[in-house]
Amino acid sequence: MVAGALLMVGIAIVLLFLLTQATNNRELYEQNYGRLFVLNTVVAGLLLLTIGFVAVRLVLRLRSGKFGSRLLVKLAAIFALVGFAPGLLIYVVSYQFVSRSIESWFDVKVEGALDAGLSLGRSTLDALANDLASKTRSAAVQLAESSDTPVPVALERLREQLAANDVILWSSSGQLIAAAGQSRFLLNPERPTAQQLRNVRAQRQLAVIEGLDEATLGTTSNARVKALAVLPTPTFGLLAESRVLQTTQSLPPTLVANALAVQEANREYQERALGRQGLRRMYIGTLTLSLFLAVFGAILLAIVLGNQLARPLLLLAAGVREVAAGDLSPKLALQGKDELGGLTRSFAQMTQQLADARDAVDKSMGQVSAARANLQTILDNLTAGVVVMDAKGLIQSTNPGATRILRVPLAAYEGQPLAAVEGIEAFGAGVQAQFDDYMNERRQHGLDHWQQSFELNAGPSGVPGVSQGNAITVVARGAELPGEARLLVFDDISEIVSAQRAQAWGEVARRLAHEIKNPLTPIQLSAERLEMKLTGKLGELEQALLKKSVATIVDQVDAMKRLVNEFRDYARLPAAELKPVDLNQLVADVLQLYTLEASESQGSAHVPVQMELDPACPKVLGDAQQLRQVIHNLLQNAQDATEGAAVREVTIRTQWTEASRRVRLVVQDSGAGFPENILKRAFEPYVTTKAKGTGLGLAVVKKIADEHSARVDLKNRVVDGVQQGAQVSLSFAVAA
Repeated sequence: MVAGALLMVGIAIVLLFLLTQATNNRELYEQNYGRLFVLNTVVAGLLLLTIGFVAVRLVLRLRSGKFGSRLLVKLAAIFALVGFAPGLLIYVVSYQFVSRSIESWFDVKVEGALDAGLSLGRSTLDALANDLASKTRSAAVQLAESSDTPVPVALERLREQLAANDVILWSSSGQLIAAAGQSRFLLNPERPTAQQLRNVRAQRQLAVIEGLDEATLGTTSNARVKALAVLPTPTFGLLAESRVLQTTQSLPPTLVANALAVQEANREYQERALGRQGLRRMYIGTLTLSLFLAVFGAILLAIVLGNQLARPLLLLAAGVREVAAGDLSPKLALQGKDELGGLTRSFAQMTQQLADARDAVDKSMGQVSAARANLQTILDNLTAGVVVMDAKGLIQSTNPGATRILRVPLAAYEGQPLAAVEGIEAFGAGVQAQFDDYMNERRQHGLDHWQQSFELNAGPSGVPGVSQGNAITVVARGAELPGEARLLVFDDISEIVSAQRAQAWGEVARRLAHEIKNPLTPIQLSAERLEMKLTGKLGELEQALLKKSVATIVDQVDAMKRLVNEFRDYARLPAAELKPVDLNQLVADVLQLYTLEASESQGSAHVPVQMELDPACPKVLGDAQQLRQVIHNLLQNAQDATEGAAVREVTIRTQWTEASRRVRLVVQDSGAGFPENILKRAFEPYVTTKAKGTGLGLAVVKKIADEHSARVDLKNRVVDGVQQGAQVSLSFAVAA
């Protein structure tokens, strides 16, 4: 604000100086007065707007009761009055002086003197012209009488007598006959006009002043007097044609200069006499504009200087209010050497000391907040779920791990009991019961925590993106926090439980294979030996019964062997040798076997398989032999699931996903799907929906997928709310 005001005042002073310079130089005054006046008017308007803006701010500050506003208004008024009163007095005196002095410039005596001088100059020029015309007529008579003298010689003699520059003899039609002087060197001398020839024939003589209108003051003049006279006829013997004698004489330079000076002075006097009202208005306008610029500049300077005096007090007032409001930030201090500047510096120093004391307290609080923030960061990044509840079991806060494990937005249920969260009501009730028991036992036995495992669904039925029946197992741990708050920490151990079950089944499989397989061969051999020994020694009925019984024993022994072999294969599945494998080619090779089996047998298990292979699939890292077993198990299960279905359809599909850089293998069937209790534990050994199945097919698939670091997904296919079969998908990493 101060810089802008000073800039405007500086511009106004410069423009006022230029306007003053223009009034001292008439030509510069006339050329640039309009531009300077408009520019000064614009600056005056900007100064007025600035003053208005400052005045409005002062009024608003005064109405709002800001400290120092009244002092600032008084100082501005005093400075403005000091600058305005002398300026107004000078303006009144100058106005009267300009108004009266301009009228005194235009006097009757001056105008009469100029007219007399102009008439004198014209009379002198006319006398010179008439004298030259008379002499030229006399010379024409003399030339007509000297018929025995050559014309050029006679013309040269006349030129010397008349002291003329040029003497030319023209015919009555304007044709050059002879010339003397400078014109004789010209091929085409300037001839008289037709009007001049007619006038000289009528008047017998004529005088014309030429070049005076083109002459300017202070330059070389070509003004001259041209005289024409008709020679008496007949002349030069028998010729009867009339002749015109022309003489040209230059005007004296002094006379021409004086005449031009008088003429220019008279012209300027007449112009100014006609425009004296405009000149008066221009001078008065300049004077008024100067007053405005001076007054506006004085007012602005008054406001700026008043603001400089009030600034220390305003700084102190603002600082006191900020300190009272608790703001101890560094305060502004003036560097002046006066008492007010020293007061501001002392106040700033006191405020800094208070701020340092408070910063020490804030630093301690900041360390506490940082520790709390670190703890919150740790909680947010924990894989385990953390829930804090009050003494009534209402949720106070949770971490993202809790939402991820339970797959429900716990943050939306803050202030509600954990048992009221939709989808985990049983889990919430169990936790509440554990806390109730813990609080009772804690008083008796001094326990510091409780721990319990829970099995719950990941989400309620119908929640998008959550497979119904996808159960998880969590282990929860609870403790009491200060203030009777309760801390619940839990983690998902589904993978650990699944691995433990798989390991347990592998151990069972090894023991079964060892304990069961050894007696099977003696049983089969003993039955076959009995049949061989007793054949032909029994009656017909007994023989048939024996044969049937032995066949039953052999068949059951074979079934037991197959079961034991499957358990052995599951338990002794070798480690995968991962190599680049073309999954599309592998699927096509396996499907050729199914096509051959279908052509040889039309049993119910041989359901047509549709193949949808993505040609963009790159090679994956895998064991070709184990992947063949995976594809065979999945297709066999899918065909078995479609047995008895209205639509018997199995689809195997490969798909390349550029975003995740993985290849997906999908097998779909149109059977009845998995029951909910089976869907929870479908990958566990000996879990099956088939009457004759062992339940090891999907378990083997899961084990091979784990060897390949592949993700396995199992779900029922639902289209338009109707269940239409099951789907198993595996996601493989691509080969480098």
